[in-house]
Amino acid sequence: MPPPFAPAPLALTMGEPGGVGPEISVKAWQKLRGENLVFFVIGDPALFESGAIVEIAHPEQAAPAFSKALPVLPLKNKTKAALGIASPDNSAAVIESIERAVAFALSGAASGVVTSPIQKAALIAGGFQFTGHTEFLAKLTRHAPLPKGRTRGPVMMIAGPVLKTVPVTIHLSVRDAANALNASMIEQTARVVADSLRNDFGVAAPRLAISGLNPHAGENGALGTEDAAIIAPAIAALKAAGIDARGPLPADTMFHEEARATYDAALCMLHDQALIPAKTLSFHDAVNITLGLPIVRTSPDHGTALDIAGKGVARADSLSAAIKLAASMAARRNK
Repeated sequence: MPPPFAPAPLALTMGEPGGVGPEISVKAWQKLRGENLVFFVIGDPALFESGAIVEIAHPEQAAPAFSKALPVLPLKNKTKAALGIASPDNSAAVIESIERAVAFALSGAASGVVTSPIQKAALIAGGFQFTGHTEFLAKLTRHAPLPKGRTRGPVMMIAGPVLKTVPVTIHLSVRDAANALNASMIEQTARVVADSLRNDFGVAAPRLAISGLNPHAGENGALGTEDAAIIAPAIAALKAAGIDARGPLPADTMFHEEARATYDAALCMLHDQALIPAKTLSFHDAVNITLGLPIVRTSPDHGTALDIAGKGVARADSLSAAIKLAASMAARRNK
């Protein structure tokens, strides 16, 4: 039985103004307004469907308005949005939306943050110094204390109805990821995941499956030495610390139904090892979560969809799932 939802509203960021973020925010509100939760968007009201929103000045005004319209808290920076186009000119507004959402969550005015997709190339062209949300959120929250006993990340998890995967290396080329991989990185990621499974998902005794890096987990060194030299010692250290971890496992046999029944989350050495199975199994309703932060953060597991922006066909399934999961995680932490 899931816990009751947290009392403070969730803060949604607007994401890329030229993408589907504003559209799916309204659709998510239409889908979830009968649920026991409240959220508001920090964004430019001009981006949203007329009549579907109500402007608010503070998060506490979201709850009274929520049953009638999607609450939107205006930005100081205006946008110059053209649907289907991601412009560096909007970087200040996109960044402001994220920063204010995090500030509300850190202050307790919001119970968590749900981020709509951003267009990284446009943001970086506008001066953004990070490769994605995960790294930026880690910086914004680095001085805030974690709840007692929790383990600091950031760690990315993709969570769907039947599979949770975690990439140990994230936005790196395959060559750079292999060079960056080390035992302490694997151990720290696994500790954060085990901690989150217990505290955010209510898994009393988390079971972790850990992939190899190379085909067939190195085939006893014939296809690479990293599996035996780096990954196996990390798993041994985790077991010695009382964490139920096993591997290194061949990534190509980890994700069929029988295998998934043996673990609660899969740790993968490469970005695509983790995201391909997660998106294949739950493309429309998987959720991107940042573990190990002092705040709750989730996101839909898709991009800005510039090609369909403004056409009315964008699906809000993943955003709706992200909102519901953030509310549930926040309620556990609040409890």
